[in-house]
Amino acid sequence: MAPKTPLAGARYNAAEDLIGRNLAAGRGDKPAFIDKDGPHSYAELDARANRVANLLTARGVRIDERVLMCMTDTIDFPAVFLGAIKAGIVPIPVNTRLTPKDYAFMLADSRARALVVSEALLPQFLDHIGEHPYLETVIVAGADGRGYALLSDALADQPERFETAPTRADDICFWLYTSGTTGKPKGAVHLHSHLAKTAELYAIPVLGIREDDVVFSAAKLFFAYGLGNGLTFPMAVGATTVLLEGPPEPKAVAEVLKTQDVTIFYGVPTLYGMLLASGELPAPGAHKMRAATSAGEALPAELFRRFKETTGVEILDGLGSTEMLHIFLSNRPDDIRPGTSGKPVPGYDLRLVDDDGRVIEEADALGMLEVNGPTSAILYWGQRDKSRETFCGPWTRTGDKYVRDADGYYTHAGRADDMMKVGGIYVSPVEVESAILQHAAVLECAVVGHPDKDDLIKPKAFIVLRTEIAASDALADEIKGFVKETLAGYKYPRWVEFADELPKTATGKIQRFKLRATGGA
Repeated sequence: MAPKTPLAGARYNAAEDLIGRNLAAGRGDKPAFIDKDGPHSYAELDARANRVANLLTARGVRIDERVLMCMTDTIDFPAVFLGAIKAGIVPIPVNTRLTPKDYAFMLADSRARALVVSEALLPQFLDHIGEHPYLETVIVAGADGRGYALLSDALADQPERFETAPTRADDICFWLYTSGTTGKPKGAVHLHSHLAKTAELYAIPVLGIREDDVVFSAAKLFFAYGLGNGLTFPMAVGATTVLLEGPPEPKAVAEVLKTQDVTIFYGVPTLYGMLLASGELPAPGAHKMRAATSAGEALPAELFRRFKETTGVEILDGLGSTEMLHIFLSNRPDDIRPGTSGKPVPGYDLRLVDDDGRVIEEADALGMLEVNGPTSAILYWGQRDKSRETFCGPWTRTGDKYVRDADGYYTHAGRADDMMKVGGIYVSPVEVESAILQHAAVLECAVVGHPDKDDLIKPKAFIVLRTEIAASDALADEIKGFVKETLAGYKYPRWVEFADELPKTATGKIQRFKLRATGGA
């Protein structure tokens, strides 16, 4: 059954809803999460979340105040996230792969009253933890708190019952910081109604998630994509989530797929490429996957083809964002067009606008993608100018360039600042990258604009080869010729530079701006 949409202004608490619907349905004994310590039932999750709510309130954290969460993927993450929400406290899950400088900024920017941090990540906070005047409570999830309270000890004497705070559907519920690849991170502020809405609009009708599913997201819970994949969606229907605490290395991911009876797998294009190159993916009959999804950046058609050939499973590529919380443009299980992001998810309106802000009605024209939907963040905390640039009345500007064909399918053409003009004609780096990836020697690549001797912009390709392939000038020329045969002549890369790896964000998105800035050096 789809989640009931809470009415704006009505009494509603997202955590109470997601946990309570499972208890009411008699799923208290069913595993909600499986982590390194084994399964944890919905009833156990409820008790843990209530203990967290009691702990935070007992330590003086009040409704609407913030708690920063820097936590790995174990049962402690959903317990803290949902427990804070139950208390009306605003959790802020943050990327676990950032620097002390990033964390210092986020603590100062959010004025968080509490910090809950996994033991392995505590060293990233120790040098600046005493510099934040609003931070009053530090709790460590693990065995050694370096003098700070341990979460397990602090929860032990807390009651398993908690009276949910009187929050409303349109109250602030949680924040998610954007990755900050082009500037300082921005705290996207989301409401209580947003979590259930993503499940109602995408997970249930488009992805088709069910109570009997076992899901695994390589994207971690602190990402908007991973939060929906591994927490909101399965809890919305009573499914079970497998959590991987460590990094999503191909061997570890493949092991989960082979041994945990995973039926829905959520990945990103870079990981799909690494899995295919590793040779670790299970063949048809050696896994129980019935669906896989991709987001974060456009999935090349070649990766779609190779994954289906290897596993027998088709990948549903889609587009979402931190600002919109999850996927609003997607392929469907019965309607997949490889190389595209599919069609709008019902409940979201999409449009393309040109450089002058005019709405583009004609097919096959390049434009900036804007989306109107009920899960948009309300602002970036403390960044009014950025908020006004992105949140324009009911429309949210995505920063993505797209082309919509006559059948209504959207094809990604790169980020707005990634597009290049070659001979006065726009060239999408994604299109050139997709062509290069079809070459048998290529593992992954990135294309950026680079000035020639006349200071005119032309495509330049940075290429990571498969492990058994040696770089050479002859191979570079071969790849250039290969692209010439695939695309219009002006689109081929004038330069090919081989690299051991490409710069990426923690989400696996290629940081083309770094390649542009350094020339690849």
